Amino acid sequence: MSEMSDYLEDELIKHIFRTGSFTKPTVIAMALLTTAAVDGDTGVFTAGTGVEVTNAGAYVRQARNPLDANWSAPSAGNGQTQNVAAITFPQATASWGTVLAMAIVDSATHNAGNMLLHSTVDTSRTIDSGDTAEFAATSITITMA
Repeated sequence: MSEMSDYLEDELIKHIFRTGSFTKPTVIAMALLTTAAVDGDTGVFTAGTGVEVTNAGAYVRQARNPLDANWSAPSAGNGQTQNVAAITFPQATASWGTVLAMAIVDSATHNAGNMLLHSTVDTSRTIDSGDTAEFAATSITITMA
């Protein structure tokens, strides 16, 4: 996953090359999407191209906040980090539809906040009642390139 949102790109440019400063997010949450996001989307996915799973059927974003215990350290300048532990969503109590993509956002609230990164998933999956969506430990690799 290395598709950075326009929001994050602009904030980093202002922070690194200009006089603005970027405040590190205190929340980093995973959102599941039924259509792929584009760089210009926000965390309010109904306003853009990406569409977040409906806020029903027990779906909630899963937070993995910016902590060393949650994200691996980059090694030898590889520009990568991975989720340290599995990211498990609650068991669905209704259909969530077909998950085609995911996004990392700075809010745990459904359809809120700023999208930071986005990507399609390797294999789309329909989440029906009784199913549990999960990303295994180290299965999410974020690459800064």
